[in-house]
Amino acid sequence: VQLQASGGGLVQAGGSLRLSCAASGRAFSNYVMGWFRQAPGKEREFVAAITRIGSSQYHLESVKGRFTISRDNAKNTVYLQMNSLKPEDTAVYCCYAGIVTGRTDYRGQGTQVTVSS
Repeated sequence: VQLQASGGGLVQAGGSLRLSCAASGRAFSNYVMGWFRQAPGKEREFVAAITRIGSSQYHLESVKGRFTISRDNAKNTVYLQMNSLKPEDTAVYCCYAGIVTGRTDYRGQGTQVTVSS
């Protein structure tokens, strides 16, 4: 599975961005999809995940109510809608695919999100 993330950028605090991750290769709907992020000098942090048909979503506590993960299996794409962005959300965001929840079998390159105060 090849993953290509896009949609990052520079936004002011309180603004919104939508990240997309397009997948190619093996059957997209076979995989749990998710996002993690890594800020400079910090450890990688899980952000959100969504099950194969989108029936369940999981979000990091600090982004609940602000971020929403979704997927479109017909388009082989997973999204991360990010609203009410905060400076502490600044990081490189990467999408991943796992055959089961909790595994990262494939990961894409990151997309930079920078939130200015």
